[in-house]
Amino acid sequence: MRRLRFVLAVLAAPVMLSGCGLRPVYAGGGSGPVATALADVAVAPIPGKAGYFMQGALATRLTGGAGAKTRVEVELDDQITGFGIRTDQAVTRERRTLRARYRLVDATAGTVLLDATASSDAGIDVVSSEYALIAAEETALERLSGDIADQIVARLALYAQRTAPPK
Repeated sequence: MRRLRFVLAVLAAPVMLSGCGLRPVYAGGGSGPVATALADVAVAPIPGKAGYFMQGALATRLTGGAGAKTRVEVELDDQITGFGIRTDQAVTRERRTLRARYRLVDATAGTVLLDATASSDAGIDVVSSEYALIAAEETALERLSGDIADQIVARLALYAQRTAPPK
């Protein structure tokens, strides 16, 4: 009896979900409207070390070149805050926070199509080796850049889906 209920539930799930209004963002695969729109987004230069990592992370996710119809412009705020202070006032833990304000801009008209923010943070253990601490801070920055790039691309995909012409 349990097995029958399970089979019926599995068979009924697609029918029930089809009526809830959920639609896959990447419908149509690589030639769908969202994938096509994301392939036509260029990444504007982003200054600084954090900008270098963010530029690379976005460039691997967005493939628009010089002739792209839109571009994403990103402003970063990178902060490291010490906490976890010992009795001798030495910091034992740091939090690295990376915030991004990004805009999707129409390349020809210069109008802003989307203006949003994304952020992420990471904890870093402060150790006695300065080299190890610098390496940990840089690794955290690289990971945070990837996290924020994922957030930006997800928001751009949602925007592309909502503004895509109806079929």
